[in-house]
Amino acid sequence: MILEIYLFIIGLTLGSFYNVVGLRIPVNQSIVRPRSSCPKCGHALRISELVPVFSYVIQKGRCRSCKAEIPPFYPIMELLTGFSFFLSFHLIGLQLELLVALTLVSLLAIIVISDLAYMIISNKVLLFFTPLLIIERLFIPLSPWWDCLFGAMIGFSLLFLIGFVSGGGMGGGDIKLYGVLGIVLGWKLVLLSFFLATLFGAVIGIYSLIAGKVQKGKPMPFGPFIAGGTIIAYFYGEELLSWYLAMLVR
Repeated sequence: MILEIYLFIIGLTLGSFYNVVGLRIPVNQSIVRPRSSCPKCGHALRISELVPVFSYVIQKGRCRSCKAEIPPFYPIMELLTGFSFFLSFHLIGLQLELLVALTLVSLLAIIVISDLAYMIISNKVLLFFTPLLIIERLFIPLSPWWDCLFGAMIGFSLLFLIGFVSGGGMGGGDIKLYGVLGIVLGWKLVLLSFFLATLFGAVIGIYSLIAGKVQKGKPMPFGPFIAGGTIIAYFYGEELLSWYLAMLVR
């Protein structure tokens, strides 16, 4: 339990950093300079104002200088990243595959942030994580080993085909992302990830239209749904597929 809590804290801390990366990299800003500041008044945040989640709670969700409201988006992403790190260790344990899980969670966290903020999945982010995941899968292979190659091909080709047929209905970032996810998941789980992402997107999209929260024809960021579908497929995919196949033979 101590290691799980430790990883949760690391996840919170990295989640705060991933907020910066996801918001700055897509618009070609440095992740080092300038220091994080209030977008309303420009107040440079002190160390005490950068403690993940706790600073937000202590300051009651407002800037200490101008009292402008801080979007809850920041602590939510920190908590989600922390919980995902916790869940990774809880489900996998102290095994080499844990490294793959934490790398995957990190990639998805940054993708969600940038896609929600700008509807962009940055090539720079994908170019950073792709070699890492390839190296990890070389030393921590799927079974059979070629499943990662087939998964990458299926993930990329499926979304490329959908984008081609729909005349651009699928973003280039989504297509490349699924090629990367296929390396981690293999062909069966990457298909499950896409199915779940599409299902989540359809349900939320229909609900948003009915509730009047989005206009018909207005694009929605697909990254959060990809992240949700991928996390479920990665951690619970084999059990879901076994359950589904058992239902079919009844």
